[in-house]
Amino acid sequence: MTRSALSRFFIVGPTASGKSDLAIQIATLCDAEIVGADAFQIYAGLDALTAKPPKEHLARVPHHLIGEIALEESCDVALYLKKANQRIADIQKRGKTALIVGGTGLYVKALTHGLADLPPADNDLRQTLDARPIATLQSQLLDLDPLAHSRIDLKNPRRLIRAIEVCILTGRPFSSFQTQWDTTPADATGIFLHPSRETLHSRINSRTDKMFEQGIEEEIRGVSAISATASQTLGFSLIQDLIAGKSTRQDCIDLIKTATRQYAKRQLTWFARDSHFERVDHEEAAGFEAVAKRVAAQISYSD
Repeated sequence: MTRSALSRFFIVGPTASGKSDLAIQIATLCDAEIVGADAFQIYAGLDALTAKPPKEHLARVPHHLIGEIALEESCDVALYLKKANQRIADIQKRGKTALIVGGTGLYVKALTHGLADLPPADNDLRQTLDARPIATLQSQLLDLDPLAHSRIDLKNPRRLIRAIEVCILTGRPFSSFQTQWDTTPADATGIFLHPSRETLHSRINSRTDKMFEQGIEEEIRGVSAISATASQTLGFSLIQDLIAGKSTRQDCIDLIKTATRQYAKRQLTWFARDSHFERVDHEEAAGFEAVAKRVAAQISYSD
């Protein structure tokens, strides 16, 4: 009799590192189910822009939290955590392992460490902060909470605004609520895909070119309503500019490649600093077969 030794296993890493390809191999080998941990793949639509798993993968293995929230709705880490925990519990009840796959570090961290008891959003305050330039937000957070300033993604206005909001509403540094993240739980088991810079950039370039070959402009033209959160999907505003005639196609492609490389670098920094998952260096997707077999053996065992 074979049973699951691990109830959940994490596969994390930067965009275009091959997480989805590896996850489908592992899930097939050990009859696991996949739970997305991506802040934008969770939305319905924008399939090409967010590089959702291909249809054959979705049909082959059950996927959760991929394309399940309407574009006009908002999703934050608290809502994600609630939904993810529900799905993971359901998978475990069926005697299977949940493979949590994604590159949104805060979502992964919430699953491994939970969330602090933070105050709810203040819409009036957020509107005020949202109107400020990102450089002003960065400076304000540095004054309010130098530690948080050193830890969070300073190029992400949502993260900046939330940190400042918590500081103002509670009178406490945002970082003081994150002390529970100092110790990694024993069940936070997983791997961190870390391709070389050259390999990662090549994969990003190829994926961006393919996205445009498949007609990404039409996908964006088809969006009639979108929330402020979903509209921050990498490349969305750049393609809107292209459609509006504010940039050339080649300029748009080049800008998306650059923005994606910068995003991937921030993801690498996050997971290198804030996770204790086993680092897996790889150069080619073909090397995933050996990794998949090793991980599947780690997940499953015989009585």
